[in-house]
Amino acid sequence: MRLRNKTALVTGAASGFGAGIARKFAAEGARVVVVDLNTQAAEAVASDIGGLAHTADISKRDDVDGMIDAAISELGHLDILVNNAGITHLPAPLEEVSEEDFDRVFAVNCKSVYLTAQKIVPHFKSRGSGAILNVASTAGVSPRPRLNWYNASKGWMITATRTMAVELAPDGIRVNALNPVAGETPLLKSFMGEDTPETRAKFLSTIPMGRFSTPEDLGNAAAFLCSDEASMLTGVCMEVDGGRCI
Repeated sequence: MRLRNKTALVTGAASGFGAGIARKFAAEGARVVVVDLNTQAAEAVASDIGGLAHTADISKRDDVDGMIDAAISELGHLDILVNNAGITHLPAPLEEVSEEDFDRVFAVNCKSVYLTAQKIVPHFKSRGSGAILNVASTAGVSPRPRLNWYNASKGWMITATRTMAVELAPDGIRVNALNPVAGETPLLKSFMGEDTPETRAKFLSTIPMGRFSTPEDLGNAAAFLCSDEASMLTGVCMEVDGGRCI
């Protein structure tokens, strides 16, 4: 129960890593707001964990402001924000990725972190505490070919995490990140281009531990970094990658 009496908002929490994080937070005692574009799936996860569901497009300011206002209204305050929602473009030579795909990747993976920070940081400052966790990727540390602009967006998230941590530390706000390797999530097929035994074997050959990361792996790491046990940790970008980045 390391998150007993904590309140948390997790974006992209209806499936994959986000659902794993939301479920672990609830198991550790937190009250959780499950945010996703998929209303039905968000409601299903929220129902399972005794949380609250909210529908939002985290690349839009009005949706971000609305989800945080609703969470604070319902829960009284927020202690933890997890920026987990993310997308990728399909594998392609960098010069062939469309401008539309580029804009969408940076809106969801990067602009959302800016928008949530603008809304939540004043709330955290008023309380003198708070934890922000950004779910980046090993792609921002050790890029894979043909995912160029996705890689760049995750590198942006890592740098944003570190600079936010430095600026917000005096206000009692910690900011950390997780860098998962490809995992058993809805995005896996998009990373690979096609989900075949051969493609999976190629991906797995780059991971020393020989398996993909799981929602449970991310939930365990997130619960630690957002708990009081990690009160001295800020600006940490933790690889959850089975040795991929070594």
